[in-house]
Amino acid sequence: MSTVTTEPSVRTSTMAQALNAALRDEMRADPTVHLLGEDVGTLGGVFRITDGLAAEFGADRCLDTPLAEAGILGTAVGMAMYGLRPVVEMQFDAFAYPAMEQLVSHVAKMRNRTAGKLALPITVRIPYGGGIGGVEHHSDSSESYYASTPGLHVVTPATVDDAYGLLRASIASDDPVIFLEPKRLYWSKAELNTAAATEPIGRAVLRRQGGSAVLITYGPSLPVCLEAAEAAKAEGWDLAVLDLRSLVPFDDATVAQVVRSVGRAVVVHESTGFGGVGAEIAARVTERCFHHLAAPVLRVTGFDIPFPPPMLEHHHLPGVDRILDAVAKLQWED
Repeated sequence: MSTVTTEPSVRTSTMAQALNAALRDEMRADPTVHLLGEDVGTLGGVFRITDGLAAEFGADRCLDTPLAEAGILGTAVGMAMYGLRPVVEMQFDAFAYPAMEQLVSHVAKMRNRTAGKLALPITVRIPYGGGIGGVEHHSDSSESYYASTPGLHVVTPATVDDAYGLLRASIASDDPVIFLEPKRLYWSKAELNTAAATEPIGRAVLRRQGGSAVLITYGPSLPVCLEAAEAAKAEGWDLAVLDLRSLVPFDDATVAQVVRSVGRAVVVHESTGFGGVGAEIAARVTERCFHHLAAPVLRVTGFDIPFPPPMLEHHHLPGVDRILDAVAKLQWED
């Protein structure tokens, strides 16, 4: 990953602008980086993440495609095999499903199939999750599909800095990366330091210290967990908040270290509970931290249903009250 950039290194930015800056800086630094997807060129994408890139780099490097997700990803496979670094945008989470055959059969397996001789440095950007009043097919949390597919890296930023740094690291990776962008955080603002060193993919970060319990989360649920940790003070609880940032590779060392230090853990995410990423996290924590746990690892997740209509999503998505209810149960198990 190059650090070349012509923009100010420190500025206030939305997550959407940070992603745009990451794409621009990688395209400036590496001529093999190409963007492709539905409406990524002239329009700049549904969420304007690729705004202005076609004007700067041309239609050959910022390519509008037909509405054919399997074809888009299949094209990216060919591009990567011949030395390019394609960055694919899937317009919405559930729109990516027609490309699953290409993803599972080819993208995830090619490096293993060729005994490491042929890498596929493809980054697949997918806006995901709820919280924007979207309907079915526009609010899925599909991370468990990708995390359970061997051969893929799965990354999801929750902050402006990570949106920039992790996207650049993903594009620079020789392994295929599913880059999940929490669409409800696109308009969140913070100071972005593009010159700061970025940690490699696969490292979690402790966003808040605490000694009562730790909330383990990622992506769109991070702000909710931080809000819950603040509200927990009224109950006398001091909650830590751990942001995974990367689901694959998974940072077992950091997660185990934090859980062992506090003895209680709650996993929080928007996707369903049954078969969700939280189930794997709870299992890994239990296996590695069993003798340090004062209570079972609990989960606060979306319900085991298709994503509901917009007027009901606030019931479906984990909120402060549901998180604090789980923490209360941890205390009861003491």
